Amino acid sequence: MKAAIITIGDEILIGQIVDTNSAWISDKMTQAGFEIEESVSIGDNADQIKDTISDVFKRVDVILMTGGLGPTKDDITKKTLCEYFNTSLVFDNSVLENIESFFGKGKVNELTKNQAYVPENCTVIQNRVGTAPITWFDCDDKVLVSMPGVPYEMRFVMENEIIPRLKDRYEIDAYLKKVLIIGGYSESGLAMYLTDFENSLPEGFGLAYLPSLGIVKLRLFVKGEHRRAQFDEQVDKLKTLLENNILSEEDAPLEKILGGILLEKGLTISTAESCTGGNIAHLITSIAGSSRYFKGSVVSYANETKINILHVSSENIERDGAVSESVVREMAENVAKLIRTDCAISTSGIAGPDGGTSEKPVGTVWIATHYNGNTIAQLYNRTMGRHREANITRATTYAMIQLIEMIKGRL
Repeated sequence: MKAAIITIGDEILIGQIVDTNSAWISDKMTQAGFEIEESVSIGDNADQIKDTISDVFKRVDVILMTGGLGPTKDDITKKTLCEYFNTSLVFDNSVLENIESFFGKGKVNELTKNQAYVPENCTVIQNRVGTAPITWFDCDDKVLVSMPGVPYEMRFVMENEIIPRLKDRYEIDAYLKKVLIIGGYSESGLAMYLTDFENSLPEGFGLAYLPSLGIVKLRLFVKGEHRRAQFDEQVDKLKTLLENNILSEEDAPLEKILGGILLEKGLTISTAESCTGGNIAHLITSIAGSSRYFKGSVVSYANETKINILHVSSENIERDGAVSESVVREMAENVAKLIRTDCAISTSGIAGPDGGTSEKPVGTVWIATHYNGNTIAQLYNRTMGRHREANITRATTYAMIQLIEMIKGRL
């Protein structure tokens, strides 16, 4: 069974919002064993919606559509679907009851009440976390599902209604995959190292590389539960080859991986940030439950803050400069003492695009990590550049990797 995703909304095309729905749906459908053939974003235009559906249905069995189901005039999806499937809108009391469960009986205005009108020949699926109903169309052995564009509403119905129903309708093969988060390699360097492994993979297996600043996500995959033993064998081979460079076997951002390690070992962490400006603390605290291990941060951007709050030696700053090994060591050790944590990360660097010198060009970053009474400071400059945002992101990534490696005993 092949599926496609159509996201609807002028706000996507003009860049007002980012289409996160397509990526999420693709991931969940692939995990469930379905094959996503294509994904397309289109505007709130009736002719374009109908033409796109007709075109995409030539290649797929199922269309998953999001957007355009709100109560305002620019939300035209339901009306357009009526035109496409040659039907009309009818009032559905069960949808009104669902809407009233959110606002209270008698408190629904006429505009919102109009959401209770649904195409006559569809199957209605109630939106348990919103007001716009989900509509399911069966036509000539094809399925079209129209869902709200609000991400949390779409995700709830996909997981609890749509994917289970699709599994009941279609026979699917399991999608087997293993994701490894790899540090210490560029994408090309990793591909070269794994050339022999990749060339020897059995037919049907694939190895995908997803690089980002500082890490590479490596995905080994094959379809079919009957290939489980063969798959496990290849996973073991891959893990043996990359043993010393595997940061995690969990397909998750570094901040979640680091948090999991801290929780597992019962450790706490603080940060002292200069060039990263609090970005490390921001990412760590973006993970639910991080209060169990993250205790606080000092964004010591100015030298006075380093000296007065973190008690960094003014002599070290004067002699070595703020971007130096001696300063980041003190920052990490002193923030751990100040906030009373087991671990600490500190950063000091020249993010750019200005401020560099011949001795310390833009992209020069010192990172220190403190754990178990020890401190390691490392200079990062060859992998940096002149772009400020990229340097901050790289420094943040390298800092978390450095602490992970230190806790694992690799540094």
